[in-house]
Amino acid sequence: MHSFINKLLFFLSSFFTKGHPRTLKAKRQVIYSFALQALSIAVGLLYVPLLIDYLDVERYGIWLTLTSIVGWFSVFDVGLGNGLRNKLCEAIALGNTKLAKEYVSTTYGIIVLIFCFVLIIFYSINPVLNWSSILNTVSVPSNELSLLSLIVFTFFFLQFIFKIIGNILMAHQLIAINNLFGPLGNIISIIIIYLITLFTKGQFVLLGFILSAAPLIVLIIATVILFHGRFRDLKPNIKFIRRAHINQLMGLGIKFFAIQISALVMFSLSNFIIIQFLGGEQVSLYNIAFKYFQLPVMIYSIIISPVWSAVTDAFVLKEYGWLKQTLKYLNQLSLLFVVIVLLMLLFSNYVYSLWLGERVSIPLNLSISMALYAIINITLSPFSSFINGLGKLSLSVRIIFFKVVLFIPFAIYLINTNLGASGVMFATCLFNGINFPIFYLQVKKIISGKAEGIWNK
Repeated sequence: MHSFINKLLFFLSSFFTKGHPRTLKAKRQVIYSFALQALSIAVGLLYVPLLIDYLDVERYGIWLTLTSIVGWFSVFDVGLGNGLRNKLCEAIALGNTKLAKEYVSTTYGIIVLIFCFVLIIFYSINPVLNWSSILNTVSVPSNELSLLSLIVFTFFFLQFIFKIIGNILMAHQLIAINNLFGPLGNIISIIIIYLITLFTKGQFVLLGFILSAAPLIVLIIATVILFHGRFRDLKPNIKFIRRAHINQLMGLGIKFFAIQISALVMFSLSNFIIIQFLGGEQVSLYNIAFKYFQLPVMIYSIIISPVWSAVTDAFVLKEYGWLKQTLKYLNQLSLLFVVIVLLMLLFSNYVYSLWLGERVSIPLNLSISMALYAIINITLSPFSSFINGLGKLSLSVRIIFFKVVLFIPFAIYLINTNLGASGVMFATCLFNGINFPIFYLQVKKIISGKAEGIWNK
């Protein structure tokens, strides 16, 4: 026993002290992020029964759909956040602080202009929007939904401006600090929500204000602290906005934008399709099952989160051996997570009962579709992270048009069969799975130095 403990301690010591500096930095970020994600998962699991009890199953579904609709507007950053992440990482790898500050200042300038413009337009049209029809409900007054949407949209657009600090952190491979913001906002929200349940019931507008304001407050505080501390040299300044960088950031950003559009249609639109054809209760069931099977995806995403910027750094420095070894390790690890997903499917009914009691009943076919999506997502993640880090997105953009055009009619067709809400996820699985053989070939070609034409753009 003593020998085993010594070997274990030696392994742990070697794991965190030996290897490439880039790999060691990634390992530390992963460990920190695991602790934060465990906290986030715990808070997220508490959220669902708390919100269902405070609202009800239908109103909870309405809330999920409204936040999904708000999420559609995230594409108005036209991929600039991710474009900044890559370009900033390149500047850091080259040791060019002035260029890095110019990238940060230019991105902030563009994002502020875009979202101020979008917010003015929304304020103008919101009074004439029929939210009762949009959300397919008569249980909540239209004027209440209108006020709720105004609050949620306002805070969301402000969040998007202050979220840029997260892209800066990720470019520096400080993923754990960025991952801290979500749990902090959720903890603040859940504490306040618990307190209001003691005195009120079903106050939709109040709930929306709390859930929207708490994350923004965390981001504002983090932005102020970091730009007066660690990132003092990168603090945005209007004098450092450069028109030449707009084209560079937008050129890469537009490609990320196209990918975001695909994700928007295939994921955010799912809630809207379900609520229109099946009602708010089915949206709740869909999202509960999604939240359960996303647990291993979230854990795996922690492990893989430093890879994007690390790949950019390694590619700029032409360290192809590190790239090949990292890809091999991640693919082996993904197989372990596939096994975990299958075990979760086997015990899903028991977990639902333990988690939510008799509040809801999740159909088996819905759980199967969510498990399949999780498996596809996990096995695809190493390759998509490499492609994002390499910035070779042209091929991905070419595929998107095909996916977007066919997804909606196929999802509607399946939802009208006996599959119900699970039909939307099965459609998502089909069109998401198309990426795997293409991404696999592209990454292999690039890191082997054999990529040409569209494969290398």
